[in-house]
Amino acid sequence: MSVGFIGAGQLTYALVRGFTVAGVLAAHKITASSPDTDLPTVAGLRKLGINFTTSNKDTVKSSDVLFLAVKPPIIPFVLDEIGSDIEDRHVVVSCAAGVTISSIEKKLGSFHPSPKVIRCMTNTPVVVREGATVYATGTHADVEDGRLLEQLMQSVGFCTEVEEDLIDAVTGLSGSGPAYSFTALDALADGGVKMGLPRRLAVRLGAQAMLGAAKMLLESEQHPGQLKDNVCSPGGATIHALHFLESGGFRSLLINAVEASCIRTSLLAQGSWVMTTIGKGNIKALKGWTGSEGHLEG
Repeated sequence: MSVGFIGAGQLTYALVRGFTVAGVLAAHKITASSPDTDLPTVAGLRKLGINFTTSNKDTVKSSDVLFLAVKPPIIPFVLDEIGSDIEDRHVVVSCAAGVTISSIEKKLGSFHPSPKVIRCMTNTPVVVREGATVYATGTHADVEDGRLLEQLMQSVGFCTEVEEDLIDAVTGLSGSGPAYSFTALDALADGGVKMGLPRRLAVRLGAQAMLGAAKMLLESEQHPGQLKDNVCSPGGATIHALHFLESGGFRSLLINAVEASCIRTSLLAQGSWVMTTIGKGNIKALKGWTGSEGHLEG
């Protein structure tokens, strides 16, 4: 099996490194393409020993499983470019936030009667084999295609199949989740520094606390609220600290963040297909509306 990536950004680098470290794929079985050879991630990919090209068509021709790892607004143009090269053997895996299976199938259907499409959402911790991935299969993808993707993604973390209408919510939770965690960790470290800890030690302690808490939760059958209560002694320091978090709307902020990311994901998808009708020349003008940041895209 050979794997290709259209796009050579952070997602591609994270997955390629995860796959090669896990031993599930040899570097020479992986090809990635991007017209921008100056991306920092391109140098990293080349160091990993994979095949790199500026031609998306070459990537398609050398791959069995093809990851679309570009921003949502770019997807329609990529599909127009590579559609004629898609064959029966190809499994097309879209990682673009908000872009639906049906929209991809419709585009590729102009070139191939039954394109095999899978939509997935993952996150950057795949680079350390602790990713969180969900996927949904399209009309023509069969059970074996889903199992193949699951085998790949389980080598770099947790992976499970879901209904497609849940994927936007997953984007808001675990797709964007690492950014929430990094922001929280940065703030925790600032608190430690304020109270006299050296920065490096504060970051290390905060990260270890988050890692340990996550591991405790995953390895137990207890509700996170119960694990939180276990740390809070009556009248102690932790419950006083939690009172401050509650006073600041900590829970509501996190709930609102997940909701905002989910809603934005839906808007990204709408914008990507609007661009198809307007034309490539106006992509830059529309980026302010559709969003140029995406979730993990190239």
